[in-house]
Amino acid sequence: MARARGRAAASGSGGGDEIRVSNLSDKIGELYDAALALVYPQACAVCGEECVESRADAPACAKCWRATRVFDGDETLCWKCGALAYASLPAEKRSGVRCRRCDAWEFAAARACGPYARALRASVLSLKREPFVHARLARLLAAAAAREPVSSATLAVPVPLHAERERERGFNQAALLARSLAKRTGLRLDELSLSRVAHGARHRAGMDARARRETVENVFSVTRPRLVEGERVLLVDDVFTTGATASACASALLASGASEVYVLTVARA
Repeated sequence: MARARGRAAASGSGGGDEIRVSNLSDKIGELYDAALALVYPQACAVCGEECVESRADAPACAKCWRATRVFDGDETLCWKCGALAYASLPAEKRSGVRCRRCDAWEFAAARACGPYARALRASVLSLKREPFVHARLARLLAAAAAREPVSSATLAVPVPLHAERERERGFNQAALLARSLAKRTGLRLDELSLSRVAHGARHRAGMDARARRETVENVFSVTRPRLVEGERVLLVDDVFTTGATASACASALLASGASEVYVLTVARA
């Protein structure tokens, strides 16, 4: 991450200044959102009882956010796929933890802001309806991106939607997340190189890992390999379920010259 910021500064892009301006803008925006929430109260999407005190917290109230498990970097996870381990280990031993279920996946490591539950689940569902990343979620995503091993990424790439599906929805929620992340961290963003060249069947509840893997085989392609060549790509999406989509994207990126592919999502199912 530091290298990405350094490259931005060296190219004269003013990355550090842009981040400071962005942070100031966020603070002003949060004050405005808090005032707006008083005038136009919004019911919490989790409990349905409390109001969202600040639009920065939307779609959940502060109480539900406090009750939501959010990873802080002290957890013991499978170092590759990010699955929670049953045992807790000291920090110096965590990089050796492997669940072995993810051995075949093409990406180097995957991390998430937390489990797919409560306020994080509500945030994911909100993103599918509303093209906006609220400030609390943006901060959590940036914090997760700053932790090892995904912190060594040099380029952010969103998981693409098929063009037809994106037209139906009007936006790609993964691209919204990647833009928010790039804005907060200075990480370079590439929304064009990775594309979805075939629809693939929609993932349905109850699908096992093999069925999900088959739905995304040969679905992704890199149209601008020179832009990803030699890069440590951070693949951004909303939910990590079985790893099938992330692995298929990683396979296409690696075949086009990316040196490594990491995965970052809002939540992990």
